[in-house]
Amino acid sequence: MNPVLRIRGLSKTFVLHNQGGAELPVLGGVDLDVHAGECVALDGPSGAGKSTLLKCIYANYRASGGAIVLNDGARDIDMAAASARELIALRRDTLGYVSQFLRTIPRVSALDIVAGPLLETGGGEAEVARDARREAEQLLLRLRIPIRLWSVPPATFSGGEQQRINIARGLIRAKPVLLLDEPTAALDADNRITVMAMINEARAAGTAIIGIFHDQRVRDAVATRVVDMAPFQRAQPATPTGA
Repeated sequence: MNPVLRIRGLSKTFVLHNQGGAELPVLGGVDLDVHAGECVALDGPSGAGKSTLLKCIYANYRASGGAIVLNDGARDIDMAAASARELIALRRDTLGYVSQFLRTIPRVSALDIVAGPLLETGGGEAEVARDARREAEQLLLRLRIPIRLWSVPPATFSGGEQQRINIARGLIRAKPVLLLDEPTAALDADNRITVMAMINEARAAGTAIIGIFHDQRVRDAVATRVVDMAPFQRAQPATPTGA
């Protein structure tokens, strides 16, 4: 079976423009294949480049070298060289990303933020919008978000509530590849168990997952394979480049 994500020779060097253009190499020589139905946990101490690798895969950071080849179901596309239009399409249909922080949108309710990935595909049809919100409601119930908060923009929510909104949005629409950056870090025990179950359900349905899980219990419960980042680390970041 061909991998849905294939990384070859990936490197990332940050240029510190406020320090005279000094270069800070962080990652180098990253080779990784990820197949459908796998959950690959990235392992290593803070500063090992785990979050940097996820951001390179998602193209929030442009890789300095190498290839990040993602199969969108029809063809292979190198995320390291993809156009802006290709990135928009891949993020909409193929590649999901749950970061540590929810990007809130002013005056947009928690319910509509969660339903957003489904609403994007509906072309404004009323029936699609209704079904999307119903599915969002089910996820919010499962993640124990009080009904009174569904119509409220989540900017003032607690860290744990925002993280659950983020997770619900990331999982509402199944995508071939899903990136998870500490999805359970701000959660209590009950919600942590719920999210672990949701991750395993996504993997069982065929999603390829690459994640960072500092909680050993979570990693043991969801990961099918652990990748040590130490061989790829090139320097300890001196600036906020991610863990």
